[in-house]
Amino acid sequence: MERSFYCLLRFAYSLRQWLTRRFTPLGLGVLVCLGISAIIGMDTNQSLSYQVFTFLLALLSVAIAASLFIRYRFSATRILPRFGTVGVPLQYRVVLHNQIQKPQKGLKLREAFGDGFPSFQEFRHIAKLRQNWITRRKQWLKLVAQRRWAIALFADLPMLAAQESTEVIAEILPLRRGLLQFKTLTIACPEPLGLFHTCVTLPLPQSVLILPKRYQLSPIHLPGARRHQAGGVVLATSVGDSEEFRGLREYRPGDPTRKIHWKSWAKVGKPIVKEEQDEYFVRHALILDTFQLESYSEILEEAVSIAASLACEIQTQESLLDMMFVGLEAHCFTVGRGLGQTERMLELLASVVPCQDKSFDSLLPVIQTRFSVLSGCICILLTWDDARKALVEKLQSMAIPTMVLVIEGDRSALYPESAPRIQGATYHPALESLKNSQSSVHILRLGQIQQGLLKL
Repeated sequence: MERSFYCLLRFAYSLRQWLTRRFTPLGLGVLVCLGISAIIGMDTNQSLSYQVFTFLLALLSVAIAASLFIRYRFSATRILPRFGTVGVPLQYRVVLHNQIQKPQKGLKLREAFGDGFPSFQEFRHIAKLRQNWITRRKQWLKLVAQRRWAIALFADLPMLAAQESTEVIAEILPLRRGLLQFKTLTIACPEPLGLFHTCVTLPLPQSVLILPKRYQLSPIHLPGARRHQAGGVVLATSVGDSEEFRGLREYRPGDPTRKIHWKSWAKVGKPIVKEEQDEYFVRHALILDTFQLESYSEILEEAVSIAASLACEIQTQESLLDMMFVGLEAHCFTVGRGLGQTERMLELLASVVPCQDKSFDSLLPVIQTRFSVLSGCICILLTWDDARKALVEKLQSMAIPTMVLVIEGDRSALYPESAPRIQGATYHPALESLKNSQSSVHILRLGQIQQGLLKL
């Protein structure tokens, strides 16, 4: 029974996609009026409804029949940018080649993406929830909306000259981060009545990486003093020990032979050694919490967006920023002072997946190796529990200034049943107790993320 109902939903989804692709807005209006007149026409005493129904049916029949006689051929090449961003219109070039001896005008272009319809397992999960059907329906519609990759409407094309190539600018609106898969490109031509499209669909598989949504931030001033970085800038992201090159000087008794600069010795005729110094600079950590049981959650998406916003806002010309998170494996990526690019960090964030099979404690070994070199830390947490509290307390015990951002979705995560709930309160006393002169705790509510970030 569940499988049959799922197939029915999928059929209705496909039918809706087909109707919006093949019928023009005017044609859809005529189709709706046809259905209404058919329902009213069930009353045999309403003779006018019969006439309206017959007229509309004949109109649509003529439009569909006329579309069968429209013939044209095209080839297309899509030129995509390297990246897009969620919520920002993505423009790209499409080169169309008209392959017939007749110019074409009044055409429309539309993109199709990979299948975003939920799987049968996701449908069964919602169907088994012990809730009324209205709540389950809302959750299903929300899931369908979440799986939608981008918005791509029909775009009007200029006149295409006979057997010539024309370059046009297309635009879509990405809705999800990750790898956006372009599937087909459709060129539609309305028939003379303007009710029905004749469509030529070209298989044109391509992909573009969509970066996370980014928020506007006030200038972020992270506390923390410069610390010694074993290995200097060059080895700041690897294991080893060296010093920063400072200059050349004459050999002194006791200097190690490995520091002799042989080229200079050969040039001046006496021993010359390299003089080096330890490197001290500011280094911050950006810890992203990805631990949850669900395969998708709005809280995780907001956490990734906040991390992307901070990565772009924090100035790394004279400092380092380490981003740490656990997805399918543990990641630690460093940018700043020529070691990496923020663009690469955004690529990693675009591909973040929730960690469903590990506990939050699995992130601790990645962080502990950096305690001695960190000047400050930003923690973006999905919820609040003992493991996350222990991490923050450990950072504070190491005298590392810490900014904690907890995203509030389900208030029960921050307000235990035993704790009194205060109208309008945005924090739990356990969170407030972590604040000190060098650390701060901020609660960001879903739907009010931008306002909360501007108050940091």
